[in-house]
Amino acid sequence: MSYVGPDSQPPRPPRRFPGGRPLVLALAVLVPGSLAGFLLWDSAGDSDGGRAAGSLPSAARSEQGSPSKPGGADPKGSGKPAESKEPTATTKPTEGPGRDHGEQPGGDDAKPSGRPDAGRPAASGPLKGKVVVIDPGHNPGNFRHTAEINRRVDIGTNAKECDTTGTSTNRGYTEARFTLDLAHRLRDQLHREGATVRLTHDADRPWGPCVDERARIGNDAHADAVVSLHSDGSGVGNRGFHVILPAKVRGGAADTSAIVGPSRDLGERVAGKFLSATGSAPSNYVGGGTGLDTRGDLGGLNLSKVPKVFIECGNMRDPEDEALLTSGSWRHRAALGIANGISDFLRA
Repeated sequence: MSYVGPDSQPPRPPRRFPGGRPLVLALAVLVPGSLAGFLLWDSAGDSDGGRAAGSLPSAARSEQGSPSKPGGADPKGSGKPAESKEPTATTKPTEGPGRDHGEQPGGDDAKPSGRPDAGRPAASGPLKGKVVVIDPGHNPGNFRHTAEINRRVDIGTNAKECDTTGTSTNRGYTEARFTLDLAHRLRDQLHREGATVRLTHDADRPWGPCVDERARIGNDAHADAVVSLHSDGSGVGNRGFHVILPAKVRGGAADTSAIVGPSRDLGERVAGKFLSATGSAPSNYVGGGTGLDTRGDLGGLNLSKVPKVFIECGNMRDPEDEALLTSGSWRHRAALGIANGISDFLRA
């Protein structure tokens, strides 16, 4: 899901993470340790043979392509990332009835962790008593309900479409399936630490929820932290992850004044732990190399009353990032990194 739109911010000086080291410098220190520490996880969740560990992103690439599907780079070759997917709901993924993760071309790297029962948090743990809401971006059934997801909803400052289908890899692995699988892994990890976890949806409804309802679910749960999971749909050569933070917005039902500070703290910790766990570089096309981007045009953030961030885990349209996103062992490490960032925030 591309979140680079007309309101994206100009590059900013690198943010410093707790400890005083900027993210771009922390990469050189953390990646070797993260690779050694997480090789033991490579076989968990799939049979990709550890491909993710040998396919690390390179933030130096600047090549841009013109994908044949919606959600890619500017077709005129301007070099600009794709427009925001939240305001439009026209992209239709290359999936349909009968497609399953196991049918992903090129093996079973996209094999899901399954649809485990919601389960219960551990009887004790460092996050006992904390409530975390996980928001898997989009819904696998959205493409069958274009009229419903195109309905406009109030996001406080203006109105936008209810939801979108999200993006997909060029081989048909959809963002909606990626985020749901990652959400299951993240939920299970947080349960082990004692947290109470709620998902905004579990593909248990035909479409949605709309962006305003996604925010309301976190608010009604009085969540201590909310993380919305996504993957981007930009051009070839645009690689790496970035965390989206709420801007200070006031208007109508939107007032983020109280959550801007804690959300930034949450986002910086998630970004740092995600980098450490996956070895993936910060985005080379959003955030000026910091792995952070502040947005004031996203309903899921504008309407939140509790600390909340989005994470774009990589670019599905870039073949190197695709190799990571479709790897079960890489998704396992991604979930662990996000969980560690949330845990770090909640215990601070």
